[in-house]
Amino acid sequence: MALLQDSQPDLCLLAKSGGCSVYQLRNESGEGTMTVYEVFPGATILYNDFHMAYCDSSFETRQDLLCIDYCREGRMEYAVGNDAFSYVEAGDLKVDRRLKHKGYFSLPLSHYHGISMCFDLSMIPMELARLAGDYPLDLAAIQRKFCPDVRPRVIHGAPSVDHIFQELCAVPERIKMPYFRVKILELLLYLDALELGSGTEKPYFYRSQVETIKAIRSYLAEHLDQHITLEALSRQYQIPLTTMKACFKSVYGSPVNTYMRALRMDRAALLLRKEPEASVTEIAGAVGYDSSSKFAAAFRAAKGQTPLEYRRGGGNPVLSFPDETE
Repeated sequence: MALLQDSQPDLCLLAKSGGCSVYQLRNESGEGTMTVYEVFPGATILYNDFHMAYCDSSFETRQDLLCIDYCREGRMEYAVGNDAFSYVEAGDLKVDRRLKHKGYFSLPLSHYHGISMCFDLSMIPMELARLAGDYPLDLAAIQRKFCPDVRPRVIHGAPSVDHIFQELCAVPERIKMPYFRVKILELLLYLDALELGSGTEKPYFYRSQVETIKAIRSYLAEHLDQHITLEALSRQYQIPLTTMKACFKSVYGSPVNTYMRALRMDRAALLLRKEPEASVTEIAGAVGYDSSSKFAAAFRAAKGQTPLEYRRGGGNPVLSFPDETE
């Protein structure tokens, strides 16, 4: 998800040293950082860490690019047509040419962590040939294979790809650049050999459906003290129940009830921290539990502590949805 461009709104350079640049992106929904390594001419690796609900990109290019984005955690919405969307989730690989990278990007879980490798095909062939040795690695052929048109290709659950990127998460500083070269070659060889099957793409949903699902999610978040049935939501928002359930899971990564259970526990954790005068029973009621014992059991299952233990300890569990922390 490389968003870099000198004219990018709300983007500022924080630091630059030894082939590494750190940028910050900020808007009213949160902030993010991009740590960019120029590995060799025409090849960059980016570490993307965003805690925001959306970002706007002004990125446009005339360069002949091939960019590979790996989602380590979180979720990102991307366009699959003029009026349809699908989603990148943890473990997914998105391959594209950055030809449709200008515009609005939604992060439904308000966070995204990933690693990108970007290549300028006009600059890279000589260095790539040196790295690949006797193996005839053709970057242009890889680009044609995955990106025959302007749309990105998303590979869901590709075998053996996780380790390539996970090993980039903890690289000793002194070996970073040579290690990056090794991982670039490993990824490109993997993509060159990967056979694309018919099951690599997930279903997409139309803008009207996605907007309805986001409205449903907002409504539910505003009424955590109530338990609203899926059938009632389907009728209220005039969306078929099956479509509603499938689209909600696609946008937010989990079924409605699972998502709402986690959201209730996050909201309860927030109340336990910020409203010390409120009783556990009152907080239980505020998030839809009429039994404090059932609430305590659900909270402990989600956070690993009872509500009182959490409150006494200062309250620092991992939150499911960062946008619910304030």
